[in-house]
Amino acid sequence: MTREQAWALLTQYNKEPFHLRHAITVEHVMGWFAQKLGYGEEKKFWSQVGLLHDLDFEMWPEEHCVKSQELMREAGVDEAIIRATACHGWGHCVDIKPEHEMEEVLFACDELTGLIGAAALMRPSKSVSDMELKSLKKKFKDKKFAAGCSRDVIAQGAEMLGWDLDKLLDLTLSAMRDEEEAIEAAVAAL
Repeated sequence: MTREQAWALLTQYNKEPFHLRHAITVEHVMGWFAQKLGYGEEKKFWSQVGLLHDLDFEMWPEEHCVKSQELMREAGVDEAIIRATACHGWGHCVDIKPEHEMEEVLFACDELTGLIGAAALMRPSKSVSDMELKSLKKKFKDKKFAAGCSRDVIAQGAEMLGWDLDKLLDLTLSAMRDEEEAIEAAVAAL
């Protein structure tokens, strides 16, 4: 599957700018992690999983990670992508447990990218470029801030990866910082 084919599939079921921005953000963060963790040859795969992970969420939130499997199979998407995207809903939507490090990274970073994005919007710069870990940790501890971003899932993801929470927060913030220009360019092209 090419990036263009994955984008066409995503935009068939997702129209809201918020959801498209999230998909692009997770796509870039997953590609960054592929490089960082030594899976550079799999960067395209990691990125596509990030792009398609919420395929069904906008139209079928009550069937999240279940309906997407059906939609992807109908579109002829590779089973590895189907499984990897579905398992980020483990424990709350599906019983498919993340097993590969890539699946664990998606599980851990999905909610966290939303929290970091919300924190960036509160900054005068509206950017992650000048955000520090200390500031992110403060937002993470404030349960009322970006309340829809599950701190429990983020912490569970860090544990799954064998990382402490600070490492997950720091690496994901670094990913978003390093990829911010590319993310903004992709969003501007919508």
